[in-house]
Amino acid sequence: MNRCWERLSRSAEETQRIGRMFGATAPAGAALFLNGELGAGKTCFAQGVAAGLEVPERIPVTSPSYTLLNLYPGRLQLFHFDLYRLTDITELDEIGFDDCLYGTGVTLVEWLDRFPDLQPPGIFLRLGYGRKEDERLLSFNARGGPAEAWLEQVRNRWQTENGPQMTGCQGGK
Repeated sequence: MNRCWERLSRSAEETQRIGRMFGATAPAGAALFLNGELGAGKTCFAQGVAAGLEVPERIPVTSPSYTLLNLYPGRLQLFHFDLYRLTDITELDEIGFDDCLYGTGVTLVEWLDRFPDLQPPGIFLRLGYGRKEDERLLSFNARGGPAEAWLEQVRNRWQTENGPQMTGCQGGK
């Protein structure tokens, strides 16, 4: 089983479609960790995950930059964290990070790389800019057996529906 997958997204809509597949196939207790520069598409991907989890369309999915955590009801509850403004790892305890991460919903965390010592199981996504304005390179790496199986499921589903594309990983196995 491959622990990584890279995909070039050619538009915000495609980034959301990929996120939607992750949401639609997410098992209870799943975790996604999103890293990338400001404007790289983290919130766009999160909106797709929420759609896949059947979060009602009337509920706007936004980055919790100032609230640190947004909760969304769906097939499974979505815990959407943004750690950009945190400066001390002990602040995670104050916002119930572990309770969400090891709970029965789906946890999506932006800016986990601010705390490099944290390496929980889940799928790590690095979003980078492509050559064209709307392109984004999505590099997924899974840590832990359940995350590897989930990534494999999404990759296979994507390739069945869209054909094989970039399948390798830089720096991953």
